[in-house]
Amino acid sequence: MTSTTLPSGALRLADWGLIRAHGPDARSFLHGQLTQDVQGLQPAEARLAGYCSAKGRLLASFVIWAGAGDEVFLACSADLLSAVLKRLTMFVLRAKCKLEDASAQHALWGAAGADARTLLGSLAPWQMRDEGDGRVIRLPDALLDDQPLPRALLLRPAAAPALPGPALDADAWLALEALSGVPRIVAATSERFVPQMVNLELVGGVNFQKGCYPGQEVVARSQYRGTLKRRGYVLGGAAAMQPGQDVYDSADPEQPAGLVALAGRLAPGRYVALAELKIAAAAGGSLHLGAADGPLLTLGSLPYALPVDTTDAPG
Repeated sequence: MTSTTLPSGALRLADWGLIRAHGPDARSFLHGQLTQDVQGLQPAEARLAGYCSAKGRLLASFVIWAGAGDEVFLACSADLLSAVLKRLTMFVLRAKCKLEDASAQHALWGAAGADARTLLGSLAPWQMRDEGDGRVIRLPDALLDDQPLPRALLLRPAAAPALPGPALDADAWLALEALSGVPRIVAATSERFVPQMVNLELVGGVNFQKGCYPGQEVVARSQYRGTLKRRGYVLGGAAAMQPGQDVYDSADPEQPAGLVALAGRLAPGRYVALAELKIAAAAGGSLHLGAADGPLLTLGSLPYALPVDTTDAPG
């Protein structure tokens, strides 16, 4: 990928929402619903988690952390929040846990580049600390032109003023999300991926030692029986990309080879995406957006290595 001025600044994340769970059974309830160990969540850390259907497909993904007392916060895509909140509430049953949309009380902000580095100090990825009347979480770095770029997620009161410093463009933040290789499920991709198809377990979003949760058998089978032929890859191109768009492989033009999960823009004519893709397509012919003769896409670099033991797995 060609060189681009490194993004720096902060923005309010209008496309993120926040769920607050609280009550004596909040942790145990969420522990039984998500792919992550919620019971062991520590006060100074955040974790990534998936919420799966019974078929092991991701309904949503969350960044989770503990609040005051028995609170647990779950940050997710705003376009999924209402449906996910309703579904989780259906399964509370007799558990002493209340779930509510906390987006009106708390704002989520993203910061990147030099501004994020100043906020984060010595925090390691997924570590968290108090910041004024809010909290700051270090997200995994994005990899832009072979340079790691720090990212921060901030929880602030909804009425708090804008952060000082330059404003970060929303498309640039989305691009950095894609370049971090950390998937975020949105409405257009809900129920489209088993966690491993978008590398959720590679970035710490699946705990294979915890107890059962919806879809756990499918997720475990994909991990241990070599049943996966798809992974998440970074793609670049000159055309705008959107979550839910198909990706085609010229070597097999009759059917889609993958699906865009997240996408953003770094500069005019420079778009990037995190896409689920057949492993064979990543090593085969040319890749195209939307159709076999659509705009050309190129493979970019992930900040982490993909396992090499899935290439012979059946689809």
